[in-house]
Amino acid sequence: MGEAPAFIVNDLHTENGFTNGFGLKPKGCETTTVVGDKTFLIGGTDEALGVKIYDKSTGKWVIPTVLGKEPKPCKGHSAVLLNEDRILVIKKGSTPDDCIWFLEVDTQYVRDHNKKVGAEVVAWSKGVIGYAEKPVVISGPSGVGKGTLISMLMKEFPSMFGFSVSHTTRAPRVMEKDGVHYHYTERSVMEKDIKDGKFLEFASVHGNLYGTSIEAVEMVADAGKRCILDIDVQGARSVRASSLEAIFIFICPPSMEELEERLRLRGTESEEQILKRLRNAKAEIEQGKSSGIFDHTLYNDNLEECYENLKKLLGIDGSNIANQQTTPKGIDLPAEHSISKIDNKIIINCGAPEQEKTSNLIVMDVSSLKEGAPGRTRGLDVYTVDSFSDGLNGVSKLS
Repeated sequence: MGEAPAFIVNDLHTENGFTNGFGLKPKGCETTTVVGDKTFLIGGTDEALGVKIYDKSTGKWVIPTVLGKEPKPCKGHSAVLLNEDRILVIKKGSTPDDCIWFLEVDTQYVRDHNKKVGAEVVAWSKGVIGYAEKPVVISGPSGVGKGTLISMLMKEFPSMFGFSVSHTTRAPRVMEKDGVHYHYTERSVMEKDIKDGKFLEFASVHGNLYGTSIEAVEMVADAGKRCILDIDVQGARSVRASSLEAIFIFICPPSMEELEERLRLRGTESEEQILKRLRNAKAEIEQGKSSGIFDHTLYNDNLEECYENLKKLLGIDGSNIANQQTTPKGIDLPAEHSISKIDNKIIINCGAPEQEKTSNLIVMDVSSLKEGAPGRTRGLDVYTVDSFSDGLNGVSKLS
C-alpha cells in the first residue's frame, strides 16, 4: 500500500464515517502506513518512535504491545511497507549503524505473540547489511572438556569468536562487573523479557534466574565476531526452538568410566557431588544423542584431535580458514532525503534536485531478508547508482 503523508492524527471520523486520515494536521516526525484494514502511525514524540494502530473495522485506536529492542529517538523518519507484514523505517539524522529498522506487523513471530497476549502486537527489529556467521552452540556433560575446547578456540582466534554475556537476577559478587561477568537485572524485568520472547534460553538455579538474551548474542555479531554459547542440553533445546539459526555441537566423553575418572581427578567435589554429576551426565548424553537437537557430535577421547575436528566443523582448520566476519556496515544518510520503491528495491535520493549528474542515489535491496524480531533482520544489500546513467525509470515517490 505504501506510505501516507506524515501527519498527526486528530480525528479519523466524520459524520459519514472513516475519512482515511484526511482530517489531519501535518507533523514531520510521524508517518502513517496502511496494511489492510489497519493504519499504523509511527512517531508522535521527540523521545521515541511510538506506535499506534487505527482499526478501520472497529473504528478505534489501539496502543499495541511492542516487542523487541526499540529504536533510539531520531529527528524524523520515512516508512515503506514491505510484503504486507513489516514496515521498513529509515531514520533521519541517525548514525550509520542505527538508521535502518523494521516494524513487524504481521510476521509469524508477531502472530504467535498475538495469540499469547490476546491483543495487538508489533515488534521492532534492527536492519543489518549482509549476513553474519551462524552462532555456535556447544553442549556436553560436566567434565567432558567443552570449556577447554572453547578456551583453545578463543585463544587461537581472538578476533573471530566472542562470548555472549548472560543475564541473571542474583546480586553481583565481589569483583564482578555488570556487563562483563553478567548483565544483572531485577527478577520482574527478566520475567517480562522472557515472556516477551527476548531470551533464547533460561533456567532457575538456586532461586535465581539465568539466561541468554537474543540481544546479547546479536551484540557479538555487531562487533564482527561469531558468538559461542556454552549451554546445557535443555538450553540448547530452547535455542533450537527459537528463531536463531545456529550450529549445534555436542561434546561426548569416550565412555562413562573415562568421564568419572576425569571428575575424580579434579579433586574439588565430594563423593555425593560426583555421583550427582555422573547421573546428570548420563541423562544429558542420552538426550544429546537421541533428541535431534545437535547437528554434530564430537568424542573427546583425545583433546588435540577433538579440537582439530571442532575447527574442521567450523571451517577454520589449517590454512583453509573461512572468511573472517567483519563488523556490519551502516549507511550514512543526510537528514533530508526522499524515498522511492521499485519492486524489492528501495531508492534513497540523497541529492538536491539541481544536482543532475551526480551519483546521489542509494539502492537498498530487500529481496533476501532473513531472521527478524526479536533479533536483527539481516540480508540487506545496499549500493549506490547514478540516477541518470543507470536509467531508473518508473520510480514512484513515497516520501
